[in-house]
Amino acid sequence: MNAGDSIKVKNADWKFGGETVKSFEEHIKRSVPYYQDGHKLVKNLSDFFVKEDSIVYEIGSSTGKLIYELSKRHEHRKNALFYGIELEKDMYEFAKNRYENPNLKFICEDVNLYDFEKSDLFVSYYTVQFIHPKQRQTLINKIYESLEWGGAFLMFEKVRANDARFQDIITTLYMEYKLQNGYTPDEIVAKQRSLKGVLEPFSSEANKDMLKRAGFEDILTVFKYLNFEGILAIK
Repeated sequence: MNAGDSIKVKNADWKFGGETVKSFEEHIKRSVPYYQDGHKLVKNLSDFFVKEDSIVYEIGSSTGKLIYELSKRHEHRKNALFYGIELEKDMYEFAKNRYENPNLKFICEDVNLYDFEKSDLFVSYYTVQFIHPKQRQTLINKIYESLEWGGAFLMFEKVRANDARFQDIITTLYMEYKLQNGYTPDEIVAKQRSLKGVLEPFSSEANKDMLKRAGFEDILTVFKYLNFEGILAIK
């Protein structure tokens, strides 16, 4: 099956490696509304949290573009370090070879097993939705514990609506968005089929409940468009 942008997929078997890597940046820009604007928002928000000696993590850094741009924005911060953690080896190799900065390092590891240092900022840009639900709370707990007091977690996620009527509305509008961006109905269906059991979004309320269980009390929605949402949580 073809999911568009020369990405071949199988039923319930979406992969971030292989040929997907070459087309990923273009594919995601066409698939996720305001994707680049979200990057700008993350960078603007980072100004409130990144200081000298800060450690910043992006979990699921994919091609490395966002964490690289963060490292460039704050390269004047003395001893600030930026880490992009990516499980998929092909993505990791792509990022490492494409984006370089003295304050930036890419790490090929499972974030569920990685031992974070004390940090001022974590970024998850449409990543937690791909982590198995049984592992998510443990990961968010670990992020909270790894943050310095006053540090922040920026989590962008695809979300489900809180009832069936709203879910039908946003699903239809999102499908129309993809059609307007040049994807064919067959490509849209192929992508949806490939994501079965791989992408498992929570609702906005469920994500915020998960953050609260981890210990976060100060939580703000900073971006929202249909079923795409950005949340800022401060420790």
